[in-house]
Amino acid sequence: MPDPILTLAGVSKTYASGHTALHSVDLEIQKGEIFALLGPNGAGKTTLISVVCGIVVPSTGTITVSGHDALKDYRRARAMIGLVPQELSVDMFETVLATVRYSRRLFGRSGHDAYIEQLLKDLSLWDKRGDKIMSLSGGMKRRVLIAKALSHEPEILFLDEPSAGVDVALRRDMWKLVRSLRDRGTTVILTTHYIEEAEEMADRVGVIDKGRLLLVEDKTALMKKLGKREMDIALVEPLAGVPAELGDWHLGLEDEGRRLRYTFDAQAERTGIPSLLHKLAELGIAFKDLETSKSSLEDIFVGLVEQKA
Repeated sequence: MPDPILTLAGVSKTYASGHTALHSVDLEIQKGEIFALLGPNGAGKTTLISVVCGIVVPSTGTITVSGHDALKDYRRARAMIGLVPQELSVDMFETVLATVRYSRRLFGRSGHDAYIEQLLKDLSLWDKRGDKIMSLSGGMKRRVLIAKALSHEPEILFLDEPSAGVDVALRRDMWKLVRSLRDRGTTVILTTHYIEEAEEMADRVGVIDKGRLLLVEDKTALMKKLGKREMDIALVEPLAGVPAELGDWHLGLEDEGRRLRYTFDAQAERTGIPSLLHKLAELGIAFKDLETSKSSLEDIFVGLVEQKA
């Protein structure tokens, strides 16, 4: 495996107040992957991004960006990173084109109008290039933030809660852009508490809570390993309660007694389904339909956070 493009080793952050926002985080990100950092509000996601981007100084640990020490060689490391923050941070009286060009030049890049033009077209901003930012809608302002972050052609793009308050059209455009960036070799790291974003886009998922990185796993493997399946049994006649003879399966009774729900581990050698169905027949409990569904990444996430609490 090639060297990771971003490495965090033993990174922690404790503020003067005594609050520890990050607890000794170790993380490696490979070039060209889409990595989703999942966690509830206040979990430490933004602090982690801020530390990597040089906005917050870590209390302990080292950060390496494509071979550059982010603390000792800050300028070279930071030039490789683009950041789309949660909060709007632009000059409202400036035009779209001028503010994106300015961001590019801040990193010592030439005007390169062809690149800027294509970038603004990709983000549906080209027709608005002469407009002042104050006149744009909230969604369009978010697009400007993305254009600013990509203006200097960074190798790593951070998206901090990209879908917070974003319209459906922008979300669709943004994911299309993220995929095209990954295809060109850009590494994308996003923080989110919207599970569906990670489920749809990420190659790997990290779960953070209370400043601790609980796990990092390939998304598909995580869902396969931790995912539970549910089987709903639609009954012919409703039950007043779950019979004691069915106690071994820990069933739930739903829909006013018309449905039995059985949660099981799909990876287990024995799921318990054949014996359950046999027992139902033995007890004379008739059913008219069976339906199974797998757990989502959200179920896994909630389970993990509760398990580690």
